[in-house]
Amino acid sequence: MRALGAVSASAALTVGLAGSAAACDIIDFSAEAKCVGDNGVITVTDVDPAGVPATVTVFLENNGADEKKVGEQVVKGSRKGVTITFEEDWKPSAEYRIHVKAAPYVDEDIKPNLTTPATACKGEEETPAPGTSAPKTPAPEPSASASTPAEDSEEPGTPNPSESEPESPAPAGTSDNAPSPAVGDSNLAETGADSNTGLIAGIAVALVAVGGGAVFLGMRRRGTSSDS
Repeated sequence: MRALGAVSASAALTVGLAGSAAACDIIDFSAEAKCVGDNGVITVTDVDPAGVPATVTVFLENNGADEKKVGEQVVKGSRKGVTITFEEDWKPSAEYRIHVKAAPYVDEDIKPNLTTPATACKGEEETPAPGTSAPKTPAPEPSASASTPAEDSEEPGTPNPSESEPESPAPAGTSDNAPSPAVGDSNLAETGADSNTGLIAGIAVALVAVGGGAVFLGMRRRGTSSDS
């Protein structure tokens, strides 16, 4: 009986250790990047039938190093699987490291790291890889109905505006360069006199003087004759 009890105890211990070993393992966890509407999420599913609580931490990777910590949650798995969600507006082809810690069974990352799809959730264009340029949009070809030059549409024999006859000169009397009349000339025009008025006046005075002298001489001769 003692031997039977020892064997039973050994079997129970072995089964218990086997169950504990299979209770939680890194292979029980899986990760996926999804879209919920226009928003990106990262989901982690735990299919541990023993339901051992495990802490799941998500990191965004950049050149093999942690760039930022997205979040951390505790999950208690089941045979059917329990899924937890991390809200993350992930970029196309981004890399995430998911670490699982369920003491004393698991303390490691899900391998390989999670790589997001090449298409963003909002339908954004995929960012070109460094060193490559975005495709150039070809320039539109000129339309066949493009307008022809103005000289081609003009009728033959029609002179161009540059070949038109020169404008006739302005009348000489309206030229801005004509000399303005002198002040004295404008006064003479108003009174009806001209530039010979002074000469005529001088001749008139001389004639008056000559006539007066002749009269004086004639009267003197008369007086002399009467005295004789």
